[in-house]
Amino acid sequence: MTSPTISVIGLGYIGLPTAAMFASRKVKVIGVDVNVKAVETINRGEIHIVEPDLDIAVHAAVTEGFLHATTTPEPADAFLIAVPTPFRGDDHDPDLSYIEAAARAIAPVLQAGNLVVLESTSPVGATEQLAEWLAAARPDLSFPQAAGEASDIRVAHCPERVLPGKVMQELIHNDRVIGGMTPKCSAAAVALYKIFVDGECVVTNARTAEMAKLTENSFRDVNIAFANELSIICDKLDIDVWELIALANRHPRVNILQPGPGVGGHCIAVDPWFIVSKTPEEARLIRTAREVNDSKPHWVLDKVKEAVARHLDANPGQSEADVTIACYGLAFKPDIDDLRESPAVEIVKALAETHPGQVLAVEPNITTLPPKLVKAALVSVGDAAHAQVHVMLVDHREFKDAAVPTKSVVDVRGVWPRPPAVPRQNADLALQC
Repeated sequence: MTSPTISVIGLGYIGLPTAAMFASRKVKVIGVDVNVKAVETINRGEIHIVEPDLDIAVHAAVTEGFLHATTTPEPADAFLIAVPTPFRGDDHDPDLSYIEAAARAIAPVLQAGNLVVLESTSPVGATEQLAEWLAAARPDLSFPQAAGEASDIRVAHCPERVLPGKVMQELIHNDRVIGGMTPKCSAAAVALYKIFVDGECVVTNARTAEMAKLTENSFRDVNIAFANELSIICDKLDIDVWELIALANRHPRVNILQPGPGVGGHCIAVDPWFIVSKTPEEARLIRTAREVNDSKPHWVLDKVKEAVARHLDANPGQSEADVTIACYGLAFKPDIDDLRESPAVEIVKALAETHPGQVLAVEPNITTLPPKLVKAALVSVGDAAHAQVHVMLVDHREFKDAAVPTKSVVDVRGVWPRPPAVPRQNADLALQC
């Protein structure tokens, strides 16, 4: 593809870095987003999200005239759709309304020879559904599902597979799975991505490309579920799970992950349900792993309640209202500002709504709390020192260097040293007395 104009629909954590990457190769990029504030921010050469090196790339792209943002799609040679795919209701049914809205938005400006790529992580069949929406809106154009290789419009799926905090590097170096609805669709998509991708562009069909992304994150979810379940078992058996995992991982063919408060983010906490939604009877292990990880925040809340109770037992003159709980970390993983699907956010929200005392949130990567945490207070590490109960939820680097609390702690990330355990036989004797 020679000097194309590229339109990126959705300027969030994936869309904006992708737009900036194309623009860095001196390609004209039109960024489209419904968020007026985000559009205005980008057109000033600034960014509305946190990602290392993204601010420099966006500033350069805007200043040099290769990137501009708008709320209304404009004609282009290729359209990349990078919008959310959340759930509909409480049953984990995929909500494709954002993809449908994007399809209807770009349909009026489509021209013969255009390429449309769905980057949004989607359930199997979503790319075909996208093509159907486009065809319904533009009956004057032909699409792959009807015209095959002779279609006016090429349609493909190319899922993102980058790590927040390293997006700018991984966009370039990671391999890309490209699934076109026809071989010509795949070839057009490969030519587009090779503008900046150094990794290999591996071609398959659209359904397999969709399933590849879901499989990658389901595999990780199952492994995390094993670690999370192991941590609950070890707590009941009075075993230090961190020491146990370190010992088990000395086996040359064992690599157990680290447990935490659950699973968050826009991928691992969501993608496995897309498989379950399509094959509910067959996806038994994938469903169970999701249920284990989704239940972990409830276990954490129970441990916090136990810590509050221990403090009150040691301080008979106090009530729950006198107990301040400090929660460390809100992001879904260390050292980023992304709160999407974060179990830490849900834990802090539940505590703030039910605990009669003060609930403090310590999150060094944000400046304001989301609306759902209005009952909590955002403070620094130092300001949280006076709390009676300390809850480690996300192991940000700032917490690893801070002083270890001397009062009641609940550490689900293994940051703070665990006090020496009482020997089992002594503990049993103590229970008998």
